Amino acid sequence: MTRPQPGLALALALALGSLIPANAARSEVTTAASPAPPRLYADSQMVVRDRISVEVVGQGPDLILIPGLASSRETWRATADRLRGHYRLHLVEVAGFAGEPARGNSEGPVLIATAEAIDAYVRDQGLSPATVIGHSLGGTMILWLAVHHPEDLRRALVVDALPSFATVMMGPGATPEQVRPMAEAIRHAPPIPPSANTRMIANLVSEGPNRAMVEAWYASSNSAVVANALADDLELDLRPDLAAIHTPILLLYPDNTPAGAPPGAMDGAYKAMFAGAPGVKLSGVDHSLHFIMLDQPTAFAARLDAFLATP
Repeated sequence: MTRPQPGLALALALALGSLIPANAARSEVTTAASPAPPRLYADSQMVVRDRISVEVVGQGPDLILIPGLASSRETWRATADRLRGHYRLHLVEVAGFAGEPARGNSEGPVLIATAEAIDAYVRDQGLSPATVIGHSLGGTMILWLAVHHPEDLRRALVVDALPSFATVMMGPGATPEQVRPMAEAIRHAPPIPPSANTRMIANLVSEGPNRAMVEAWYASSNSAVVANALADDLELDLRPDLAAIHTPILLLYPDNTPAGAPPGAMDGAYKAMFAGAPGVKLSGVDHSLHFIMLDQPTAFAARLDAFLATP
């Protein structure tokens, strides 16, 4: 089997979540006394569903923002601070991630069920067709929705997500029969040591307060939910469906040079992964790791503003 070049495999495998929190419980029973979902703004409204919560803040056209694996809606705080005076923001958090009670995600598949829950929220709230922004696993959910519920998406900005995570770990020829045992191993693996998480998170976000923040998200995530979501991502292969995506999508990707990727390596890699996707436009961000909005906030804001200004 042909495997990806080492620099690509390192940068993308780490970026897309080969991380399972070590300190969070492997299971969680949700009761009426469970803590409320974390909130960013005192003047917001909170909508709590079985698999997601949504913090709604601001006034204007609607934007939906989805964070990634084991991540908080705080991923988008700087964006929300900047845009809430001009847009009504729907800040999603996945049940079981970053201190959010696990509720409906406490056992079983997570990725597709949560994507469907987001789509149900879009329809229930009268937001269809929606403008959606998603990072990492949140971006993968957007790709799923673009295939299965295109009528509910107007356009999307995706930050560093792939149509097939398995191709990074096992090469482009990986079959479902080869992927399934690895996915099952992830679902049942013991949590990895905190020191290993710390080393891997160093490949996701640059050193400083943002890295400490991401580490805290992972530490407070429910490890069973994270493991199931990661295994779901490994088993999902959207490559055969890329040609059917006609939702306009801007995909931002990092160059991963701070993690040791050769300059320019990501350009060809992402073009190859999204070959045959007419609705997806690719745009690289220099000197960035996986959390582009944290590593390069000015560049991210400029790309987002240009995206939003497009009719």
